[in-house]
Amino acid sequence: MEAFGEPELCFPQLLNASCVKPKRSPFEAVLTYILVSSISLLTAFLNLLVIVSISHFKQLHTSTNLLLLSLAVSDFLLAPLLPFQIMLLNGCWFLGDLMCTLYHYVVYIITLASVGTMVLLSVDCYVAVCYPLHYSAKITRRRVKICVCLCWICSVIFQSLILMKNLQQPGRYNSCIGECVIVINFIAGLADVTFSFIIPITAIIVLYMRVFVVAVSQARAMRSHIAAVSQRSTKVTAKNSEWKAARTLGVVVFAFLMCFCPYYCVSLTGKDNMNASSAAFIIILSYSNACLNPMIYALFYPWLRKSVKLILTFKILQPDSCEANLL
Repeated sequence: MEAFGEPELCFPQLLNASCVKPKRSPFEAVLTYILVSSISLLTAFLNLLVIVSISHFKQLHTSTNLLLLSLAVSDFLLAPLLPFQIMLLNGCWFLGDLMCTLYHYVVYIITLASVGTMVLLSVDCYVAVCYPLHYSAKITRRRVKICVCLCWICSVIFQSLILMKNLQQPGRYNSCIGECVIVINFIAGLADVTFSFIIPITAIIVLYMRVFVVAVSQARAMRSHIAAVSQRSTKVTAKNSEWKAARTLGVVVFAFLMCFCPYYCVSLTGKDNMNASSAAFIIILSYSNACLNPMIYALFYPWLRKSVKLILTFKILQPDSCEANLL
């Protein structure tokens, strides 16, 4: 059809009522499919390792790990939804208006819950470093469970309000059959960007900056305290502490900004005249954060490397494997 200059339709039998497929090269289409599929499989695999590790081994049933478990669950639930993004990137949605709205609704809830859990992890890290003597009293498993439940409940309520009109009448903004469009007004979009990006990233930066300052001050205090004993060794210890705090702050903030900044900047400016390649890149980049989360928040922990080894070698199936010493 394209050889004769005619546009390719999503539903050829519907003629003028069908949407027109965007023009994309076969190489670009295959590359998009491979990237989305790879991110989906890797996201599911990595987060499943975290879920199994924390759920199975009793030694890992701590307050902090409950937050890691919530983050892994949200990212794991996102993984099977990523392949549906291929239809959106190809410009043709074949599952109907209701499924289109529900797809975006579920994805937005999971994404917001994931971002909220990252904020809770920042708070947990802040209390652990800045108030270590009060950590066990302030951060209990019961409080963490309540915070996690509230995070998910608030995500559901917030996205229900943001997408209310779309949920009441699915497909109301579609201009043709095969289109999957979700439209929110400027006020709702501003609220979405504020509560889903600006406030969370501000909280994360402020908390981790405070953690960094405290870590540096503690390293300097330690260096001053034992300078007379081993000056050379102390310099190395202090330097390692400073770099560890800086690396944690940098990885957390940079990964979050790298994945979500382009998406929310486009959402905030309201630019809808992007070409298909740019839109695909921004969407894939935002979803890749679900794949990066287990590597940032979990794979840096030594206990996860030990638990993954037990899982992949099937030693987890042995009796009393849940009592294994991983710390």
